[in-house]
Amino acid sequence: MAPLQPDEGSEDANVTRIRQRVIELSLNGEFQVVTEYLEHPDPDVRATALRVLDNEGKLEKGIVERSLSDSAFKVRSALAYLLSTNRDIPAMKFLLDEDAEIVEIACWGIGERGDASAEVLDVLQSITESHSDSLCRESAVAALGALGNRDALGSILKAVEDIATVRRRAVLALAPFDGPEVELAITKALEDRDWQVRQAAEDISK
Repeated sequence: MAPLQPDEGSEDANVTRIRQRVIELSLNGEFQVVTEYLEHPDPDVRATALRVLDNEGKLEKGIVERSLSDSAFKVRSALAYLLSTNRDIPAMKFLLDEDAEIVEIACWGIGERGDASAEVLDVLQSITESHSDSLCRESAVAALGALGNRDALGSILKAVEDIATVRRRAVLALAPFDGPEVELAITKALEDRDWQVRQAAEDISK
């Protein structure tokens, strides 16, 4: 069965129908046909094929390697999200992406995955301390807290001095750690001018 191709009518509606078809094929166990959609001209369709294959445990290493060369944002975004559970997807590629949204997703994915190489940990610290996008800094410091590696504590403590949204995440990221510097940061956060930061400090102080 060959993949459906675009036809007349609304382009968005047509892509939606094709994506639904990909999902139906997956539910029916027709994974070989699903893989053919990885070559579809629309990136939304390619991203959907990746997601359903991963969901069914059919996203093989060879497929991942081929998809890594896909420059479309939708595909990169899907892969960055899927790295949270699929260890064949290299985190570094997406942590260094030119698009801040991809970097943010990748940071989240690493935190969810729960482990990281020394190289990845270094990049997460760099993002936490100096990335120009605050959402990336926020996601990165949350990942550092989830990983709980004490080597990253210095970066988390620096993030406690960032803007309010990052400070809140940074305070929560202190939960796995102890020591006088951690206690001092939490005590300071309890008197922060932002109520969400104060609330975060209260939550981890209980």
